[in-house]
Amino acid sequence: MKDTVWLDEEKDLLMYIDQTKLPQNIEICSCDNIYDLHDVIKRLAIRGAPAIGVGAAIGLYAAAVRLGEQNVEEFLYSLDKFAEYLISSRPTAVNLSWAVNRMVKRAKAEQDGGVEHIKASLKQEALKIYNEDIQTCRNIGLYGEKLIPDGANILTHCNAGSLAAVRYGTALAPVYVAAEKGKKVAVYSDETRPLLQGARLTVFELAESGIDVTLQCDNMAASLMSQGKIDIVFVGADRVAENGDAANKIGTLGVAIIAKHYGIPFYVCAPFSTIDFDCKSGRDIVIEQRSPEEVTAMHYEKMMTHPNAKVYNPAFDVTPAELITGIITERGVFKPNELRNQK
Repeated sequence: MKDTVWLDEEKDLLMYIDQTKLPQNIEICSCDNIYDLHDVIKRLAIRGAPAIGVGAAIGLYAAAVRLGEQNVEEFLYSLDKFAEYLISSRPTAVNLSWAVNRMVKRAKAEQDGGVEHIKASLKQEALKIYNEDIQTCRNIGLYGEKLIPDGANILTHCNAGSLAAVRYGTALAPVYVAAEKGKKVAVYSDETRPLLQGARLTVFELAESGIDVTLQCDNMAASLMSQGKIDIVFVGADRVAENGDAANKIGTLGVAIIAKHYGIPFYVCAPFSTIDFDCKSGRDIVIEQRSPEEVTAMHYEKMMTHPNAKVYNPAFDVTPAELITGIITERGVFKPNELRNQK
């Protein structure tokens, strides 16, 4: 399978796999303007914290390079407006603002060279972010693999695999590295209501990679753990607070509570770019609220509830640090309370 997002360097286009079309079709799409990119990220055609960050960086460059005749001041003003609009597409995933702000900072640092020089620098920065993501996820896998015993059964929630990054992913990176090293591993994937990222994406990429994977409904995780069928839990994160609280796809908190009850190690896998040191705890994380139709109608031939039903549909929940065994990063594995010492 191709990388999830990448730059077509000849045409200066953001290229991406449209994840809304999986698993039935692998559809390769392109994007070259900020308004389409906002929509692509908002509707989850590009999703997963690392992939959002890389896609935003490449897409911001693709849009910037197509700006008409402008002086430096006008160009930087347009770039600021692009950045502000793009960040609004997914407020919880910190990698989005991290990558976009990094691109803008690079542009402003290069402004003395003129507009064309700034554009060239933006391309360099986007490619740097892209290549860093590949190595970062690989390193997460190398650290996480050491925690996986041969023959382990692993539970994961949502999709934090290769489709959520450029390659490898975060929560599934240890799985891929373990398989590369000859370990026998099996993965249980929560379906992940209401958008079914586990069923549509995690199962797809693991099956395509030849890794033993079993799908179960979200409310079956407790049954598996009670029978002693799960050895370790790996999940990703869209934002980690300074104190180690971690926001991830809705339902992650329940998995963490059950794992704690049964004494099963629960690890969050995340690059340092996902740690928001300006966010002191999970209480400060803005939780994205999504469309009611994702719950009431998206996966049904007919609407499955009363048309006047109220719908609660947060995209994420926050797992408190005390439920997290460790946070696996590209720099190593840390206890949640050790993060603030890694600034």
